[in-house]
Amino acid sequence: MLIEFSVSNFRSIRDTQTLSLVAGTGKELRDENTFDPDAKSAPRLLRSAAVFGPNAAGKSNLTQAMHFMRAFVQESATGHQQDEPISVTPFRLESASETRPSEFEMIFIADGVRYQYGFSVDRKRVVEEWLLAYPAAKAQRWFERIYNPESDGYDWYFGPSLKRPVKVLQQTTRSNALFLSTAIQLNNEQLRPVFNWFTQRLVVIPAYGERLNAFRNFTLNQCENVAGREKILKFLKVADLGIDDLQVESHAVSEDDIPQDIEPDARKQLTKEFLGKELMQLNALHTRIDTGEKVAFSFGEESDGTQKLFSLAGPWLDVLERGVVLVVDELDIRLHPLLTRFLIGLLHGVDTNPNNAQLVFTSHDTTLMENDLLRRDQMWFVEKDQFRATRLFPLSDFKPRKHEAIQRGYLRGRYGALPYVRRLVS
Repeated sequence: MLIEFSVSNFRSIRDTQTLSLVAGTGKELRDENTFDPDAKSAPRLLRSAAVFGPNAAGKSNLTQAMHFMRAFVQESATGHQQDEPISVTPFRLESASETRPSEFEMIFIADGVRYQYGFSVDRKRVVEEWLLAYPAAKAQRWFERIYNPESDGYDWYFGPSLKRPVKVLQQTTRSNALFLSTAIQLNNEQLRPVFNWFTQRLVVIPAYGERLNAFRNFTLNQCENVAGREKILKFLKVADLGIDDLQVESHAVSEDDIPQDIEPDARKQLTKEFLGKELMQLNALHTRIDTGEKVAFSFGEESDGTQKLFSLAGPWLDVLERGVVLVVDELDIRLHPLLTRFLIGLLHGVDTNPNNAQLVFTSHDTTLMENDLLRRDQMWFVEKDQFRATRLFPLSDFKPRKHEAIQRGYLRGRYGALPYVRRLVS
């Protein structure tokens, strides 16, 4: 469960920006959109948070920051070699920022314990790393490392709550790797809940790219068995896409399946890799209006919105079942506003979200601000400040009234975070 995320000096983000999922005191939609986490001294949390703002204001960079933090926790100990540069991008519109480290911190709940974990990195090394745990009300500082330029090494602190021995872990941790990631590689079980939260309980979906294809394959694999296919079909039927059934076909890959219009070497490689292997194809069945028989359409013939919703169906149901944190950039792209509301609504309420999954998403769809879908404390905005750096701020800063017309106020400029469009003159 996510409580708070902070980032500084990353891409368009210069100063520290913090996204909080702590619920405010408002009573509206309290039972549907908020919940009490199972952890000592933890605040009541929101089931979702929406980030609005103009293009190029930094919405995607906020989700990219979460993606970078997750990936670096997962891969820094195994996916990097000694002295390999860290692929982090600082704020580049200020000379001083280019040489400062980028900083990331998550406050979250894993296995009933609240943790506060963070690190700062530049292209060369991890500059700082820290972990606090709250098994009770009082914080326990488990470890901290700070790079000392005078000694060209690290100053370390290990709290009494962190089980020994830690000397081997300390000596094994490379300068471009996290202590947390290294400890897991050396089978430290005490830190595993923290590592597992990032790698198993935090899912980040960018707006475009290979990740969405991976989620499509995830949904496709779920359709291989009858039970999984029925769950996906029910999901698609509720969304009213006109699909009456799903059909799975498979055949061995032949020469005809290998694309002809590619480079010979690439075609040779594909032939070597896939020829003879089983290829699974999913068809959407629609009912013929005159005879009532089912007609098969490949998913490539369906609309972009249907294809995106299908790609999201498997992960979305998995998120609800496992109660994890889902971060989606540009959720509304290729989706009708009512379908976007449908997806968000599944996160709200005990009946569809009994395990308290959470959703953080960015959107341009201002209709989501109305009709009692989101609480006032669930809406956030981003805009560029006078330094052309991203500024993230909550709607609650403006103290809106309970039944205020948020969408109308936003589009009229009351809350900022709007594009400034000039007249085009010849």
